Amino acid sequence: MKLRRTLFVSAATAGLMAVGLASASAHVTVTPDTTDAGAYSVLTFAASHGCEGSPTSSFTISIPESISDAKPTIYPGWDVKKVEEKLKEPMTTADGSTVTKHIGKIVYTAKTPLEDGYRMAFEIQIKNPDTEGETLAFPTLQSCVKGQTDWSQLPAEGADPHELEAPAPSYTLTAATAEEEHHGAGAEIVLESDNTASPIPGYLGLGAGVLGLLTGGVALSRTRKNAGK
Repeated sequence: MKLRRTLFVSAATAGLMAVGLASASAHVTVTPDTTDAGAYSVLTFAASHGCEGSPTSSFTISIPESISDAKPTIYPGWDVKKVEEKLKEPMTTADGSTVTKHIGKIVYTAKTPLEDGYRMAFEIQIKNPDTEGETLAFPTLQSCVKGQTDWSQLPAEGADPHELEAPAPSYTLTAATAEEEHHGAGAEIVLESDNTASPIPGYLGLGAGVLGLLTGGVALSRTRKNAGK
């Protein structure tokens, strides 16, 4: 009897875990190739399902206001559009210019609706804000032939976003890596190396000049000797 109960509980637990994993894997996700603050990053947005089985017709990805520009990748079978929006507050860029608008949305529209169960992935290049620890959320509206899902829920502080029914794709910025800091130093070293290499032709020219003077002196000395004879 105890064995049967144990088996029943184990099976029920496994079933609930499977449902939870299936639910989590069904979310629209974003995967950055780097989370370093201030770095350029290519974001991959992915999903593998429709709206309760209905084919997907479009994705509308919202871009946070702390990101001034976004460059979407073009894919066969999909139309893509950048939607410019006015910022709530003007933004000052690294070069000191003031920005009042940004690319607020990227819209991918399928020329032929994508059937449920097929994975789709879109890449968008952005520049991460400079604020380490900032969480960037990209609310995404998935429109289907029948119905839609608004992936825009944000977790309360300390809560697990995977427990939400329709969480917004998001990631948190980390500190710039030492590799990137050394990359700048490496560029300076290369420039210095180029500068120190440039005087070599000058030395060659100087040597040629000295040799010319010596040759001229020898010739002049011979001329004087001949004249004396």
